[in-house]
Amino acid sequence: VFGLSSVAQVVLGRGDFGQHLSINLGFGIGVTLGIHAAGGISGAHLNAAITLTHCILGNLPWRKLPAYLIGQFLGSFTAAATVFGLYYDALYDYTKGNFTVTGPTATASIFATYPAPYVSLLGAFFTEFTATVMLLLGILIIHDEKNNGALKGTQALLTGILVLGIGLGMGMNTGYAINPSRDLPPRVFTAIAGWGMDVFTAGHHWWWVPLTAPILGSLAGVFIHKLFIDFHNQPVPESGNEKGQPVVENS
Repeated sequence: VFGLSSVAQVVLGRGDFGQHLSINLGFGIGVTLGIHAAGGISGAHLNAAITLTHCILGNLPWRKLPAYLIGQFLGSFTAAATVFGLYYDALYDYTKGNFTVTGPTATASIFATYPAPYVSLLGAFFTEFTATVMLLLGILIIHDEKNNGALKGTQALLTGILVLGIGLGMGMNTGYAINPSRDLPPRVFTAIAGWGMDVFTAGHHWWWVPLTAPILGSLAGVFIHKLFIDFHNQPVPESGNEKGQPVVENS
């Protein structure tokens, strides 16, 4: 809701009610609050690529995968419907009732991601892959208690800042979906709500890239973290006060 509504405000407000930064802040805030809302209950699996990665690594039973994916799908679909209702009048004023995916008054990008006209499909795929690698690396580092992990209670905020950073640096080419659960359900909603099947054919049938590239990027992020960080981690001794530092006991 925070992310999509921030995009709607920038597009429908014709730049008078926000810019690229405000969109990234909206998604960062939404991720932070989502983690606080669901972290203690389900681990805050807001991303299907991350959930599937946990199943592949054996951190999550496969039998739980459908429940997580259904929850993510319903949450994202409902968010799109909520933003559609919130900005229904503005949408009609902006488009004169003609909902389009491309063109001067295109509005489908409010809800789902689409590649920029200058980006090749391969370049767009690589963008989504790389952005998701950075997302996974960041999340793993934030929660890495064997290394220099984040202070307890700050993980949600730092993850939101991580998403903000990805958007600020890697959002121009594709809108940084980095999450199948964030992209596909709103795309399905727009197909139903008046934009039609163009949402699946636009951008050289772009729709499948936000589903596959984040999954591969998530797995690659885990591999890179394992290879270059986790294998070299030394657990903090229980009697030590700092990693790699001798313990001095005072009588």
